[in-house]
Amino acid sequence: MKEKMHWDRLICDKRFGLEQYHKQQMGSRSDFQRDYDRLVFSSPFRRLQNKTQVFPLPGSIFVHNRLTHSMEVACVGRSLANEVSNELKKRYATELWSNKLDDLGDIVAAACLAHDLGNPPFGHSGEKAISTFFSEGEGVSLRDRFSKEEWADLIHFEGNANSLRLLIHQFKGRRPGGFAMTYSTLASIVKYPYESTLAGDANKFGFFMSEKHDFERIANELGILPRNGANGEIAFVRHPLVYIVEAADDICYEVMDIEDAHKLKILTTQEVMELLLGFFDEERKQHMISVMENVDDPNEKVSYMRSCVIGRLVSRCADAFVAHEDEILSGTFKGSLIDHIPSLEREGYRRCTEMSWDKIYKASDVVDIELAGNQIITYLLGKFVYAVTNPHLNYSHLLLSKVPQQYDINADTFYGRIQAIIDHVSGMTDVYALDLYRKLNGMSLPAV
Repeated sequence: MKEKMHWDRLICDKRFGLEQYHKQQMGSRSDFQRDYDRLVFSSPFRRLQNKTQVFPLPGSIFVHNRLTHSMEVACVGRSLANEVSNELKKRYATELWSNKLDDLGDIVAAACLAHDLGNPPFGHSGEKAISTFFSEGEGVSLRDRFSKEEWADLIHFEGNANSLRLLIHQFKGRRPGGFAMTYSTLASIVKYPYESTLAGDANKFGFFMSEKHDFERIANELGILPRNGANGEIAFVRHPLVYIVEAADDICYEVMDIEDAHKLKILTTQEVMELLLGFFDEERKQHMISVMENVDDPNEKVSYMRSCVIGRLVSRCADAFVAHEDEILSGTFKGSLIDHIPSLEREGYRRCTEMSWDKIYKASDVVDIELAGNQIITYLLGKFVYAVTNPHLNYSHLLLSKVPQQYDINADTFYGRIQAIIDHVSGMTDVYALDLYRKLNGMSLPAV
């Protein structure tokens, strides 16, 4: 009989770093709802409003930033998880723990809010700029000062792993356990539950060496199945709710990027209508067209179709999760939930993906942001890494005085000091990073 994970253990409200205080909370909010609220009121979450999603931050036309994206993902994730929960409660109605399934929506919503917290400024180009600083830039010269595992963390820098670090690391002067989130919420954001030496060409992994044993503790507590590497590397299968968080993220960024591209006139109304109507059979398509005949505003038409597509994808992904629950719990499920939805919707999603790569992600403004972001992050990393490597120099002393106290630039290990610099740079907003870049280059001076 194949080994399986069990919902009774997978849904756990124990708080990381506060295990000794674990007790049943009283009041109207569950611990998972407290996770959600704690994130909403946090500084790292607020900073997402000034971090690029895909398009440059808004001028006269408002497009998505990391904060609005995360909030939309949380809405979609909660809906998807609630649909799954409703079906699983029927399946497990006789189990004493079945009421725990009511918490799936809150766990997923909190994980969705947190999934992008660790992303650096300037979108995915920011991640690439940090990793290539070490793999092919100035940081190459530091290779001999790190272990194999530490070096793999740097040359494969990953926003997902950085999100986990941001949530659980005890920064200087802060309490143990970081945000003190529940074990289930933390596990639900780790899309790639293995260490960086297993990242491969995909450049994906789930935790830095500094958080390796912390994640191992979380996974063991929840009964997540191990999948250790051939050389003893730490690896696990995914917590089942990761698939729901991933699907909500996939649905939102794909559909909302198309809506943003329409507002920016990168895609025409006709192109968007063809894409979004392609998710439906002929009868539903004709109904939607008749509804839109009562609306003149093209943006309103796109908004209506977008909501229909999201609703359809949520329903189909929930069906896929319930149908493949056994494989998900045994760690044998392959691909994403979207890979397992019916062909009509799957082909509609594929066409949107192709259009996005052809016309959106190669758009001039998007590429300009990537080029500028790469230049800014590479420059800032170079300055701060040089300063922390040569702290005795006068310029280094001045520059390091600008690093917030919570980042331990005097850590016991060189790896720890470099991590503190990456924590600082990756936590910057686009606006702050650009402003600091200008100041350090002498292009912007405070008023005198």
